[in-house]
Amino acid sequence: VPLTNTEIVNGLKDAILIGTDSAVTHLSAVDGYLKDQAVKILLPPEAKEITDNISKLPGGAKLIDDVIVRINRAAEDAAKGAKPIFISSVKTMTFDDGLKILKGPDNAATQYFRLKTNDQLAELYRPKLRESLNKDLVAGISTQQSWNELTTTWNKLAASPLGKFGGLKTVNVKLEDYIVQKALDGLYLKIEEREKDIRKNASARVTNVLKKVFGGK
Repeated sequence: VPLTNTEIVNGLKDAILIGTDSAVTHLSAVDGYLKDQAVKILLPPEAKEITDNISKLPGGAKLIDDVIVRINRAAEDAAKGAKPIFISSVKTMTFDDGLKILKGPDNAATQYFRLKTNDQLAELYRPKLRESLNKDLVAGISTQQSWNELTTTWNKLAASPLGKFGGLKTVNVKLEDYIVQKALDGLYLKIEEREKDIRKNASARVTNVLKKVFGGK
């Protein structure tokens, strides 16, 4: 019996929820971010100046590692709260949205999520990541403070006649915004992987409706 359009869209919603559930479970586990090179959150490329210099100090390399571990642990913790946000966005998905996703590219559902969930997920992740960045790293100085001091000093030098002559670029990266964006990019990347898997691999379609929806698409 051919599926009705309603059954098709409901099947699609199920598929999307299975994919997001799997992605969130992966990232919210210990080492979900930290040990997955595709999504591991690192300091901005502009921080190379600071990390190179700190790494030369006794215990400096460990300090940098500690910052990276802390940031990724905070992201893993934040990811635990992501499921209800995705469930809500699927519940509000219209019939037309569903058909567009079904006929769209391999990452159409992920694009829909970026549009519908980005702001809420940023609100979920930001406090956890901010707390991590503001915790004392060493001697009463946090990662955020050391970043602020470094960029202020660097920018003064870059803006000076000497700095301009040397072609130095000022650094205007807001560390917290950068880290939040990287955490969300990692989450959407994992969702996109699951979505492509369900679309392309029969074994990933775990219900009969999914088999029919994607088998005969």
